[in-house]
Amino acid sequence: MSQKWQEIYLILHNIRSAYNVGSIFRTADAAGIEKIYVCGYSPIPNDKKVAKTALGAEKSVPWKYCKQTWRLLEKLKKEGVQIVALEQTKKSVDYRRFRPRFPTALAVGNEVRGLSKKILKYADKIIAIPMYGKKESLNVAVAAGIAVFKIIEQKKPRQARLRQ
Repeated sequence: MSQKWQEIYLILHNIRSAYNVGSIFRTADAAGIEKIYVCGYSPIPNDKKVAKTALGAEKSVPWKYCKQTWRLLEKLKKEGVQIVALEQTKKSVDYRRFRPRFPTALAVGNEVRGLSKKILKYADKIIAIPMYGKKESLNVAVAAGIAVFKIIEQKKPRQARLRQ
């Protein structure tokens, strides 16, 4: 288990697509994520569609199902975990300018509705990825990957494997 200063968690709030959940698990494995919290009606890793895109990461990344995301957020905040929401709002800061403190948890939301106002109230910081094209947002799995790898850049370096 990692030390508290380097812990990063992912919170998946009401993700509709099992394929998105699987893709996020695969990214989480690559990034060394401590744990994924699958919340609300997000498909759990036992789903065959999740396993299809996770390619085994659903077995290597610890996870826990939480029916009510807000209860999880309250618990994590009491444990000193910084809650970071990935969402486009008036309060959002550019993800490239964000400097996390650890432990931290990144919350991502529904593919269409994103994170609800109720969930955003628990966020210590709201970050967003700027959009330069005509679309308003990225796919949730892609956005989670971009944000996670930016956050791990802020951690004390640790050994990573690069394929030659």
